[in-house]
Amino acid sequence: MSSTQGAQVLVASNRGPVSYVTGADGSLTARRGGGGLVSGLSAIGPDTDAVWVCAALSEDDREAVRRSGGRLDPADTGGQSVRMLDIAPQVHTEAYNGIANSVLWFVHHMLYQTPLEPVFDEDFRTQWASYEAYNQAFAEALAAEAAEGAAVLIQDYHLTLAPGMLRALRPDLRIGHFSHTPWAPVDYFRILPDDIAEKVLRGILGADRAAFLTRRWADAFEECARRVLGGTGNTRIGVHGLGADAEFLRERAHRPDVDERLAALREQIGGTDRRTVVRVDRTELSKNIVRGLLAYRHLLAARPEWRERVVHLAFAYPSRQDLAVYRDYTDEVARVAADINAEFGTPTWTPVVLHVKDDFSRSLAAYRLADVALVNPVRDGMNLVAKEVPVLAEQGCALVLSREAGAYEELGEDALVVNPYDVIATAEALHEALSLPEADRVARAGRLAAAATALPPKEWFLAQLGELRG
Repeated sequence: MSSTQGAQVLVASNRGPVSYVTGADGSLTARRGGGGLVSGLSAIGPDTDAVWVCAALSEDDREAVRRSGGRLDPADTGGQSVRMLDIAPQVHTEAYNGIANSVLWFVHHMLYQTPLEPVFDEDFRTQWASYEAYNQAFAEALAAEAAEGAAVLIQDYHLTLAPGMLRALRPDLRIGHFSHTPWAPVDYFRILPDDIAEKVLRGILGADRAAFLTRRWADAFEECARRVLGGTGNTRIGVHGLGADAEFLRERAHRPDVDERLAALREQIGGTDRRTVVRVDRTELSKNIVRGLLAYRHLLAARPEWRERVVHLAFAYPSRQDLAVYRDYTDEVARVAADINAEFGTPTWTPVVLHVKDDFSRSLAAYRLADVALVNPVRDGMNLVAKEVPVLAEQGCALVLSREAGAYEELGEDALVVNPYDVIATAEALHEALSLPEADRVARAGRLAAAATALPPKEWFLAQLGELRG
């Protein structure tokens, strides 16, 4: 299946750089996304033959695939060559929601309530077959698109089997796999059925190089491979921390739409002397938003001097609402925020300003306003919010950071570090952060921003590509 005319560099990910919406007249409108991969792929230059392989995520995406034959119009993609795969909707749903988001994500973030879950039964095996079919579709598309000896960078837990499948089809390729999540410690990873655990590991080890966001996650993977398989074979293990894109953030955060959101948030906060504790997250179970709110409630109860003087800007954007457990969690976030406002609020002060409608411009405005950034996940591969807020905070912000975030490895020295399960200790960290002398806060923020931008997305991508080719 080798190709002599194909691409020299390929990226594979579940979500691509563009999605589609059908208008009333039946026309398709492309919406371009952002993120590290988009920035990274643009860094290799227009003269390099590069293709991004991704999945159609909606019926509108599938219609775009049908109209284009799968290779999207470069006018829709910002000039990038994108092949979008029309994988059968049920196969995609079972692979994406049934396995990737409801099993692999839960294992790596250690989210299971183990007295009751997981239960690996016939339904699981049916969904696993779809996950295999989904990965096989990617492997076959990559094999068909790649030139002899091309470099292929396969992304994340959605595609753990694809490296091994692609290796079987195209042994000439240089294949890398990158995990954007944590990697579970071996005793937790072995919750998976034995044959599935082996398949996941062997799939990734089909790559020449497997890379992770932190040394901690890389070590956990190596330990799993050693204990389950006896070692990592010929696969090299790498670490590439992903930094904030400072140039993009600083330009984007000072456009008129962000200035408008900034003025609106200041009005909601009320009073120019009030401090702000900012969090921006999706209502992802691992983000620990509820315990963050409980810590803020404890701060107000135990430190009454902060009442009327601080506002918690809590942006909790709904995530994966097609899964009941995520809908329930989103509801709980709203309930706890409302309880805090009912308990402590006054006619002139709303303790928690909660926003649940995704608004990137408003998020950037909050970053600019932040006195304290609260990033307290129970477990996180990296957490770019921890890196983005210090870059944009106009008065210099303090960072309250979970030791279970990947970002802790780079930012822990200048953050106020917390055990994410301990709401009393988190409340004390919030008090300390709010109480920092201005000079200390500004100095910390400067060091945090420098560390946060040390490996911007373009360099992150090119470093992986260089290691794979080298």
